[in-house]
Amino acid sequence: MALLSVIRRWHFRDQLSIREISRRTGLSRNTVRKYLRDDTVEPVFKVPERPSKLDAFADKLSAWLRAESTKSRKQKRTIKQLHADLVSLGYDGSYGRVAAFARDWKADRQREQQTSGRGTFVPLAFEPGEAFQFDWSEDWAIIGGERTKLQVAHFKLSYSRAFIVRAYLLQTHEMLFDAHNHAFRVLGGVPRRGIYDNMKTAVDKVGRGKDRQVNARFSALVSHYLFEAEFCNPASGWEKGQVEKNVRDARHRLWQPMPRVASLEELNDWLENRCKDLWQTIPHGTQPETIADIWAEEVSKLMQVGRLFDGFVEYAKRVSPTCLVHFERNRYSVPASFANRPVSLRVYPDRIAVIAEGLSVCEHQRIINRSHDRPGRTVYDWRHYLAVIQRKPGALRNGAPFAELPEAFTSLQRHLLKKPGGDREMAEILALVLHHDERTVLTAVETALDAGVPTKTHVLNLLHRLTDGKPVTPPVIRAPQALSLSQEPKAKVERYDALRKLKEARHAS
Repeated sequence: MALLSVIRRWHFRDQLSIREISRRTGLSRNTVRKYLRDDTVEPVFKVPERPSKLDAFADKLSAWLRAESTKSRKQKRTIKQLHADLVSLGYDGSYGRVAAFARDWKADRQREQQTSGRGTFVPLAFEPGEAFQFDWSEDWAIIGGERTKLQVAHFKLSYSRAFIVRAYLLQTHEMLFDAHNHAFRVLGGVPRRGIYDNMKTAVDKVGRGKDRQVNARFSALVSHYLFEAEFCNPASGWEKGQVEKNVRDARHRLWQPMPRVASLEELNDWLENRCKDLWQTIPHGTQPETIADIWAEEVSKLMQVGRLFDGFVEYAKRVSPTCLVHFERNRYSVPASFANRPVSLRVYPDRIAVIAEGLSVCEHQRIINRSHDRPGRTVYDWRHYLAVIQRKPGALRNGAPFAELPEAFTSLQRHLLKKPGGDREMAEILALVLHHDERTVLTAVETALDAGVPTKTHVLNLLHRLTDGKPVTPPVIRAPQALSLSQEPKAKVERYDALRKLKEARHAS
């Protein structure tokens, strides 16, 4: 470059001949003429084509890239994996050459499909309280010492960019409803619009354009909170780009390193507090203040939350003869009076409610098994089987529902089953909890055991005293010193013989 500049300056400014320039530079006169004839200020060098180690594998790599382009993002092989596969086929070149080939291939494919313009977008602006964006993601945490896969719900206000993250074990309707309840509680209100992708928990069928067949329960949620739900075009994640970016940012803000907690409840409490702390430190982006400052301005523009949405999913079930209902490979007990009858099962994220005749007859803590290799579990409530053991008291000895009785009942059962009819007495004592407070019955049983009189009669006596407000333990009577005789009588057996000799004496015949 510098030599070309000198040649041009000597010839056009100093008027030196080509012969003189050739002598000074050592270049041939033809080369000097060529540089001056082209009238260029910057030399262009041709890069010779050199063979590459990748040439023999170019067709194979192109076919792989074409196949990977049709897969979902989570199923695609990375360039490092493709390089490793080529090495297994005999390629001994570098990873950088494979990566450069992949970049060129993708650029050529975009030009062929005329999709390079899809990377151009229009910036969006939102008013305070106008909209929020929602999305799901998959992340991992160590819960109770076990590495657990989580379904994470992300909410983000479009104006202030305040966000909240909540983790669940499943991505189902009841989890979606619960996530909305907690998000609106933390964000301080409800925006006028919600922007979603076409998730199956909200959209039953995607029509042409913006036509959507929305799920009935999701419509009930939207109607309850009075916001308008809008759905993006298929495979158009940039239409809710704020929450998409939040999913990516949360990976290093919240999930790296992997959280280690004792329970899912503890994890969600930590996530909520962590998100609020991040509001204080993350700048808004388009305004000089932090997210927390802009959120304080927006919260007054949000609609009031009011009553939370009762976000359950209902299923029709029939109670088995063993007083159990089945759900997700697990079994839950129901009061014996509803055996062999239809009931409704209302499923919440953390509990199961059994509804019959318009009333809630029982509730259980929900069990979620992520591994299908493990057998299902059965959750008993021994109170549900009290009516059965009144007719079949012998079932107390090996009845599975009675394996986890309170310690006082278990101790009393061990004493009563040692004598005939003890199972009947134990069944009648357990039935007392149907008519009296369970804590009061347990107190009566514990008192009877401490007194060393584990009988049904004594337990009933103590229970009546407790319910009547009388003291259970009778007062101690301190008797005075016993009277002592001044002259102790002496035994004289002959007196009885004298009585027999009396004529007046009459004896029993």
